[in-house]
Amino acid sequence: MNISIIVPLYNEEESLPELTAWIKKVMDENQLSYEIIMVDDGSTDHSWKYIEDLSRQNPCIHGIKFRRNYGKSAALHCGFQVAQGDVVITMDADMQDSPDEIPALFQMIEKEDYDMVSGWKKKRYDPLSKTIPTKIYNATARKFSGLKLHDFNCGLKAYKNKVVKSIEVYGEMHRYIPILAKQAGFTKIGEKVVQHRARKYGKTKFGGLNRFINGFLDLLSISFITRFAKKPMHLFGALGTFLFLIGFCSIAWIGIEKYMNLVKGIRASLITDSPYFYIALTCMILGTQLFLAGFIAELVSRSAVDRNVYQIDEEI
Repeated sequence: MNISIIVPLYNEEESLPELTAWIKKVMDENQLSYEIIMVDDGSTDHSWKYIEDLSRQNPCIHGIKFRRNYGKSAALHCGFQVAQGDVVITMDADMQDSPDEIPALFQMIEKEDYDMVSGWKKKRYDPLSKTIPTKIYNATARKFSGLKLHDFNCGLKAYKNKVVKSIEVYGEMHRYIPILAKQAGFTKIGEKVVQHRARKYGKTKFGGLNRFINGFLDLLSISFITRFAKKPMHLFGALGTFLFLIGFCSIAWIGIEKYMNLVKGIRASLITDSPYFYIALTCMILGTQLFLAGFIAELVSRSAVDRNVYQIDEEI
């Protein structure tokens, strides 16, 4: 199979018939074998009924239905797990991503040997409350990750199948899939300007300010996770040891200074009268706590086995 198209969705019943018909038209015109994997993220409208009807009409359409709303990352993760195509395409269900872009993205993976290609919505049709936080978020992500991408969160992306099988997307990490791919060793990551269409049905499910704040927190989280998830002791242990040594050396210096004064016959005040004693003692306590936190984090990181278990209600 050439292409697996993964479409996460939440309450998008109006757009599904038009979107799937458009995808089929593009695939048939380019003679590409395909499957469409529609992941219903706990929709409260009739989205799943539409998916069932569309699946009966087109055997290339498959569906996964969550029992409740888990979020876009969970939907993408489950789609990635079952995708069989040589190239995996992700796109949103709101008709703002154009299926006409799929053949060019496919060619960039197949012919130019990119591991991943991220779409860039250079001209957007979103309100300022969404575009301004997006610009700030993308600039911050470029600074943190070193990836020179203009649009990290574009829903329209293409991957080699082995890329999606090698990364784990959970929580709200769908925004940072390029960073996850890079950390997994897939360094040939490209970008393509794609068409961004005005929303035709419904309204956006994401707020501007909330999206920006969550995005920034997720960036800090993924920066930590990708570097220290498998070795938390390297961070907490190093910080803890550093603070403990500072505290220990400071107390030793205070003790040596008092001893030297006694040898010289100089009457000195008690060690506990010095504020530096308490600062040094605090450093030693914090250092010990950080070291223990690293040790506990090591145990936790080796026992987390159900992070990506979701309740699937139906599957076709």
